[in-house]
Amino acid sequence: MRYMATYDLMETFRNTNQWLGASALSFASYPIFSMVPNPALQWMASWGEVTERTYQRMVVKPDWGIRTFVCPDGKDHLVNIETVVEKPFGDLIHFNVVGRKPNPRRVLLVAPMSGHYATLLRSTVKSLLVDCEVYVTDWHNARDIPVSEGKFDVEDYTLYLVDFMRELGPDTHVIAVCQPAPLTLAATAYLAEQDPKAQPRTLTLIGGPIDPDAAATDVTDFGRRVTMGQLEEMMIQRVGFKYKGVGRMVYPGLLQLASFMSMNAERHAKAFRDQIMRVMQGEAGDHDPHNRFYDEYLAVMDMTAEFYLSTVERIFKNREIAKNEFVVDGHKVDIGKITTVAVKTVEGEKDDISAPGQCVAALDLCTGLPAEKKAHHVEPGAGHYGIFAGSSWRNNIRPLVLDFIDANAGKKAKPANKNAAA
Repeated sequence: MRYMATYDLMETFRNTNQWLGASALSFASYPIFSMVPNPALQWMASWGEVTERTYQRMVVKPDWGIRTFVCPDGKDHLVNIETVVEKPFGDLIHFNVVGRKPNPRRVLLVAPMSGHYATLLRSTVKSLLVDCEVYVTDWHNARDIPVSEGKFDVEDYTLYLVDFMRELGPDTHVIAVCQPAPLTLAATAYLAEQDPKAQPRTLTLIGGPIDPDAAATDVTDFGRRVTMGQLEEMMIQRVGFKYKGVGRMVYPGLLQLASFMSMNAERHAKAFRDQIMRVMQGEAGDHDPHNRFYDEYLAVMDMTAEFYLSTVERIFKNREIAKNEFVVDGHKVDIGKITTVAVKTVEGEKDDISAPGQCVAALDLCTGLPAEKKAHHVEPGAGHYGIFAGSSWRNNIRPLVLDFIDANAGKKAKPANKNAAA
């Protein structure tokens, strides 16, 4: 019970600010005030609208928003999101384009579990749907998972990926974005030893911390500065009474969001000030650039305490993946056992989360893989988000990844639509 009040206190603060925003909007929009030409009332209503929306979306899982898809036949096909494998802490989902023949490029997109929902990869999914059959790991919010379901740490995460790869079979092309890159590499190596026939054809690692010490960032510096005891004391809380996971130890999404926001506080403050002015002037809308970005950015999820702590300790502090010393379910994984899966790494020149050098370290670990099955790309001028969801992904990286998939598919795939928009 020690930290349960703290979790509920954070939720109370969020809920109160949402209520204050709604109240300000309702009060300042009262019809009789339209007779008073006071810009302060307009500002109050605009502040209320922006504030209510800001705090409301922090606890709501965003919708994928992918409902239809235009196929080469010129018809508008429905997109059904179907659950292929259902597990307590995350599902494997399939974006089924109804009426379209199954695409020979079967892609498993491994979404990060780093405080945001898998919908952070919405634009990535949309861009790949053009030329691929897309499957995504859809991780669940830890606050909604009953304590009775047990623990979930980096080993459990890796075994989930192993099960998902087995389900999809050997003709799968895996793309891991950011946080899951080292664990996806470990899952592939685990399969290489335990079930070689279930290995994917290719593995693309985008902006992931394979070796966090290869290039220092604020993230790696933080991991070095604090002790595990400090992290557990400062960052871990028990889920409050409002949710199904009451009593579960978690790293709260709201705490993660506060950390994200503090890294660029000035920029975020200016963005919200500008948005209030746009609302006042009638220039804002549900799908304007500000709302499109912050609807996703502010929607956060809790991680299990054991996953967060084991990630910091084993991936960042002890560098078990970088040293090829990672153990899964009592089995020491040897990344050098990957001999047939083609591996490509992608980095952004200006990535301040996973700096250039951290991800390409995967290629040196694949000692059993011939040089012709290794590839690397550094995107000039690209930041972290841009290498998987921005213009750098759409215009440059996506075509390169599709070419890499085709070159190692083992069978001929139809030409990619290089000009597809996200």
